[in-house]
Amino acid sequence: MGLLNRVFKKESITNYMQSDEHLTKTLSAKDLLGLGVGAVIGTGIFILPGTVAATTAGPAVVISFIIAALISGLVAMAYSEMASALPVAGSAYSYGNIIFGEIIGWILGWALILEYFLAVAAVATSWSAYFANLVAPIFKMPKAISGPFNPAGGTYINLIAVVVLLVLGILLYGGMKESKRLQNGMVLLKIAIILLFIGVGIFYIKSGNYHPFVPARSNGAFGIHGILTGASMVFFAFLGFDALSSSAAEVKNPKRNIPIGIFGTLIIAAILYALVAFVLTGMVNYKQLNVADPVAFALQMVGKNGVAFVVTIGALVGMFTMMYTMLYASSRLVYAIGRDGLLPGHLGKLNKKGEPSRALLIATIVVMIFGGLVPLDRLVALVNIGTLLAFIVVSLGIIPLRKRKDLNHTGYKMPFYPVLPLISAGFSFFLMTQLQVDTLVAAAVWFAIGIVIYLAYGVKHSKLNKQ
Repeated sequence: MGLLNRVFKKESITNYMQSDEHLTKTLSAKDLLGLGVGAVIGTGIFILPGTVAATTAGPAVVISFIIAALISGLVAMAYSEMASALPVAGSAYSYGNIIFGEIIGWILGWALILEYFLAVAAVATSWSAYFANLVAPIFKMPKAISGPFNPAGGTYINLIAVVVLLVLGILLYGGMKESKRLQNGMVLLKIAIILLFIGVGIFYIKSGNYHPFVPARSNGAFGIHGILTGASMVFFAFLGFDALSSSAAEVKNPKRNIPIGIFGTLIIAAILYALVAFVLTGMVNYKQLNVADPVAFALQMVGKNGVAFVVTIGALVGMFTMMYTMLYASSRLVYAIGRDGLLPGHLGKLNKKGEPSRALLIATIVVMIFGGLVPLDRLVALVNIGTLLAFIVVSLGIIPLRKRKDLNHTGYKMPFYPVLPLISAGFSFFLMTQLQVDTLVAAAVWFAIGIVIYLAYGVKHSKLNKQ
C-alpha cells in the first residue's frame, strides 16, 4: 500500500466501539452539564464583561455575548451530531480518523493536545496568582516559588500551580464516579456566587450608566462595529463545550445525553454571561471597567467589600472546575491516540476500573511541567488556533458524515443541512484569520513537528495500518 493510501486510510467505527467498550459508562446528562459549565464558565466571567465593555462595546457588550453564544451554538450543533453518530473517545481526533482518514485525525489530535494542555497550564498559573493575592494579607509567597523558571528574574517554579494540578490529577485518578460529585458541587457553588453578584449588584444599577447603550464609534471601537468586534473577543469565553465530546464513550445513552449536555452548557453560560454584563455595566460606567478584576472593582465601588471577597473565591472555584474538565478531556485524548498506536507507552491501556490511568498520568505530568516551569504568556494564543482548526474540520465533517451508509446515524442531526455546517466552518475560519501573525507562525511550527512525529513513528506503529 502506498504512503498516501496508508495515511488517508479511514478507521472503522466498529473497531473504536470495541476498543472503548471497556470504559466505564458513568456519566448522565446532569454530569455532562457539570463538566460543561465547569469548563466554559471560568474566571473569564469576572473579567471579560468589564474589559470588553470598556474597550470595545460599551453596555452593548450584552449583545456581543448573545451573538457569540449563537455562533458557538452553530459549532455545538456540529459537535452534537458527531458525538451522537460516533459515540467514541477522542473527540475531533477520532471523528477525523473515521470521516477523513488517519492523517487528518492525527493533525486534529495534535491540535487538541496543544489546546487542552496549554489551556490547563495557563489557567493553573492564573489560579496561582489569584490564590497568592487572596492569602497575601496572611502569608506572602516567596518569589523563588511563585513564577516560571527564570533565574534572572528570581523565580524557579510556580509551586502553587504545580500543587493544584497534582490535586486535580489525584482527584481524576480516583475515578470519574467518585470525583464527579465534587466537580458538580463546585459548579453549583460557582453558579451560586455568580447569582450572588447579580442579586446584590442589581440593587445598585443606575439607569444613566446605560446611556448611551451603544456608544458612538471612536478610535476603531464602539458602535455596531464594536458590538461585532466584542462578539469575536468573547467568543472564546464559550470554548470548552467541545471537551464534552471526549467523554462520549463514558456517557450513558450518548445519543440523548451529549446534545443535552452541550446545548444546556451553552444556554446556561449565555444567560449568566449576559446577566453579569448587564448588571456590571449598570453598576459602574463602562469607561471605568478596564481593570484586572472589574466585578470585584464594581462591588468595592458600592461598598460591598465582603461580597467582592466572595467573588474572588468564586473565581478560584471557576478556574478549578475548568482545569478539572480540560485535564479530564486531555487524558481521554491521549488515551484515544495511544489506543490507535500513534503514541508509545501503552497509553491506550485501561486500569481495572475501566479508566485510562496511564494517559491521565502522562497528561498530568506534562501540564504540571508547563504550569510550573514554562512562561505561557505568548503561548496562550495557540490554544485558540487548535480549537478553531477542530471547529472547521468537525463542521465540514457533517457533510461526508451524512453520506456514510455504514454509520447507522439515527441520533441528533444539525438542521438546515448543508448550509449551517458551511456557515459554522466559515465563521471559525474567519476567526482564525484574525489571530496575530506570530501565533500563526508558532502554530505552523507546532504542526510541522507533529507531521514529523507521525511520519517517523505513527505510520510505522499505527494499528489501523497493521490490520
